[in-house]
Amino acid sequence: QIQLVESGGGLVQAGGSLRLSCAASGRSFSIYAMGWYRQAPGKQRELVAAITSIGSTNYADSVKGRFTISRDNAKKTVYLQMNSLKPEDTAVYYCAAGTTMLLVTTTPSSWGQGTQVTVSS
Repeated sequence: QIQLVESGGGLVQAGGSLRLSCAASGRSFSIYAMGWYRQAPGKQRELVAAITSIGSTNYADSVKGRFTISRDNAKKTVYLQMNSLKPEDTAVYYCAAGTTMLLVTTTPSSWGQGTQVTVSS
């Protein structure tokens, strides 16, 4: 199992950009599929984007064309570049890991503590 720590959240105006990072510790980061989830107040946690160990990606319809997930296996880090941010993107963003794309998008085995993203109108 790996441990995950997110960073990069903050306050940004609508239309702006942020890049979230998720640093992993532990063995074998490169074999894990990684994902980003978010949870807005009063709403369920939802998948935002995911990436396999070899770089195949999956995005929620609400962020396609605006967000990009990427990973650097040498640095054991996964990123979420968020552009054209909207107030409805406001949420706590969580990093997650799973051994396959199916698992990371349904039942991740590891979670980070979350980082707050607030988009003002």
